[in-house]
Amino acid sequence: MDTLVESITVHCAENCGNAPKKLLLKDYTISLAKNEIEFCLDQLHEQISWDIIGQKQLKGIDEVKFELEQMNVNHVKTLQIDNIITHGNSASVNGMFSYQQGQSYAFCDVYQFTGFSKTAKIKKISSYLVQLTSSDG
Repeated sequence: MDTLVESITVHCAENCGNAPKKLLLKDYTISLAKNEIEFCLDQLHEQISWDIIGQKQLKGIDEVKFELEQMNVNHVKTLQIDNIITHGNSASVNGMFSYQQGQSYAFCDVYQFTGFSKTAKIKKISSYLVQLTSSDG
């Protein structure tokens, strides 16, 4: 399904409506792209661990909040979510996004939740990013 979300074009396959974590991760990924920091923080456990593979490791909600505020300088133009896979307290989302400045990245985020319930918070994220194009042409 393609939708326009506040100047961001989002491409996402329809998912089963009976999967609360899939819906949460779809909303979370779109919120990251839209720089909706408070929504994102609300989904995270206080002791969150976020490993951006090959770049940095963030520990705790304060470090993650600081990182999200720094990411706010770039504006996503297009977000494509290819897959959202959930199983128990683990999940992953992969796809592609491009910034208004021209850079594009493929991503895969692997999540671990605090538990199995639909209200469980995200306690660990491993993010893999691969730059596809550059604004230099």
